[in-house]
Amino acid sequence: MYYGLVTEMVELIKIYEEESGGSRQGVHEFGQWLHQYLLSRGNTVTDEPDWEGKEKGRTADSVINTSLVHLYRYAKLQAKAAIQNTSFSTPDEFIYLIGLASFGSMTKSALIRLNVHEKSAGMQIVKRLLDNELVEQTAVDTDKRNRMLHITQKGSKLLKDSMENIRQATRNVTEPLTNQEKMDLIRLLSKLEKFHEQRVRGEI
Repeated sequence: MYYGLVTEMVELIKIYEEESGGSRQGVHEFGQWLHQYLLSRGNTVTDEPDWEGKEKGRTADSVINTSLVHLYRYAKLQAKAAIQNTSFSTPDEFIYLIGLASFGSMTKSALIRLNVHEKSAGMQIVKRLLDNELVEQTAVDTDKRNRMLHITQKGSKLLKDSMENIRQATRNVTEPLTNQEKMDLIRLLSKLEKFHEQRVRGEI
C-alpha cells in the first residue's frame, strides 16, 4: 500500500545524503532538511491558516502588519509591568541600557539607530539616562562634537537588579510558543528586519 511513499522517501534520503555529505544522520536533522527542501520547491508544509476577513478579501499582508502592531503593544504592556518600582520611567530606557551593556560604548546616533528611533525621540531617552546618571558621555578625539555613551556603575546595577523582571516579561510575550516555533519565528522576523534595514540604508 505504501510502496510509492517508501520509494519516494528512499530517493529523498539519497538527496539528503548527497547534500549533507553523510555527516548528519539523525532523524531530527533529516526532518529539518526535508522541511527546507520542500519549501525551496514551493511546497507548503502546513495548511494555509484562516483569518478574520479572509473571505472578504483581507490579505495576508494586512494580517501580518496588524499582528506585529498588536504584539508590539502587548510587549510594551509587559515591559511597563517589569519596570514598576524602578527608576526607569519608560521601557525604552532599559532597552537603551541593554544595548550599551551588550554591544559596548557607542555614539548617541549609533545607539538611536540600533533601536530604530527617530532622532528627536532617541535624544530624549538619552537625556533621561544622562540626567539619572545611568550613562555618561565623553567626547570623541576625532570629532569633539560627537559624544560616546558609556553605561555607568549605577546603570549596570539598576539593569542587573531589574533583569529578572525583564526576562520574565519577555518570556510572557512568547509564552505559548514551543522552542521550535520560536526558532522558526526568529528566522522569519530576522528576514523581515534585515530587508527593512537594507531598505532604510538604501541598499535595496
